Amino acid sequence: MATKRGRYSTITPEILLRAYSIGLFPMAESADDPEIFWVEPEMRGVIPLDAFHVSRSLAKDLRRTTYDIRFDTAFDEVIAACAESTGDRPTTWINSTIRSLYSTLHRYGHAHSVEAWDGETLIGGLYGVSLGAAFFGESMFSRRTNASKMCLVRLVERLREKGFLLLDTQFTTDHLKTFGAIDVPKEDYGRILEQAMDSPHLEF
Repeated sequence: MATKRGRYSTITPEILLRAYSIGLFPMAESADDPEIFWVEPEMRGVIPLDAFHVSRSLAKDLRRTTYDIRFDTAFDEVIAACAESTGDRPTTWINSTIRSLYSTLHRYGHAHSVEAWDGETLIGGLYGVSLGAAFFGESMFSRRTNASKMCLVRLVERLREKGFLLLDTQFTTDHLKTFGAIDVPKEDYGRILEQAMDSPHLEF
């Protein structure tokens, strides 16, 4: 269950960052709807960085892979791919307003992408927002088996290396639970978020 707040067609990047800092994030009803609304889940999805789990099969694939995992080399392409309709995901909440806002945050140094490449072909990725000592995961896509999962593993490795305290997934899914994602009540999440926001902003 989540609380939805208002509908807006004009939001600045500064307002968006402020929203993240107090536990809100934006969504749209559909890719064709120009407006967005704020979401505040009663139960928040979080992957504890010290309890991240990688299956044996995925660990084996990571050791054998020839894919190249890169950071921040194709942000606009990643968010565009996440916004595409697919057989498994016929509709999307990523509209043109959201794409524009996050592209601006990327230029500001607050939105980042993790990308899986096969040669010069983009085959998977994810993107999210970094603020304080928190990373807020937004969406991911995969065009090859395990491509987005490999990006998530590399993301967690980087967050641990940099000293991040929070990896927010917004909601949990069966897919994310295999990595250790848990549901955190809004009140408990608020305390975790406050600690992450009180920390100096970490370089991604």
